[in-house]
Amino acid sequence: MARSAADSSAGTDAESARFWGLERSEQSRRLLTSGVRCFAVSGFHATTTRDITSAVGLSPGGLYVHFASKEQLLFEIIRTGHVRSLDTLRSAEVGADAQARLRELVRRFVVWHAEHHVVGRVSQYELGALSPQHHEEILELRRFTTSVFQDAVRRGIDEGTFADVDVHRVVRAILSLGVDLVRWYRPDGDDSPQQLGDFYAGLTLRMVTSATESMPPAGLDTA
Repeated sequence: MARSAADSSAGTDAESARFWGLERSEQSRRLLTSGVRCFAVSGFHATTTRDITSAVGLSPGGLYVHFASKEQLLFEIIRTGHVRSLDTLRSAEVGADAQARLRELVRRFVVWHAEHHVVGRVSQYELGALSPQHHEEILELRRFTTSVFQDAVRRGIDEGTFADVDVHRVVRAILSLGVDLVRWYRPDGDDSPQQLGDFYAGLTLRMVTSATESMPPAGLDTA
């Protein structure tokens, strides 16, 4: 079964370095991993500096040797999660046909969020605790992610492979498939990350290739 990013980063120095980055010190990586666990259990505001540092054998002041504040630590967690997720999309094969590319993008997106569901959960639930500047930086990363999927769907429409779907609605649905699973996913559950990735990828292709009933233009009140 897959481990959460927090667990895998604590497993070996190599795993931690791959996720948090080779440029970070071992102590910084340990603080980031501890922060993920604490924020996932108690939330950002209820977590104290002592909670984070005591788990790695430091005094509360030890955090500030590596991060300017608790909020800076949270930002680095959320930023790293978004960057790693975006990296896995960018490494997908660009030359594949439209269906194969969208399938692979969705599969990678879902698998990543299942394998790193704890970091993903913190990134979703604690986003509002970021400073306005940090919040905007994360929104910019999200816009990049959205554009990757929008480009893939538009390509399929332009090539005649996909139905003439509403790109924005479809991409919102795709993103929700990956993001929402961090709320309920359990490594000891029935589905592995790969099984979920394959299932959601197939679901997405049916969404863009099957005939659907007409919907009102986006923004209209349907009540």
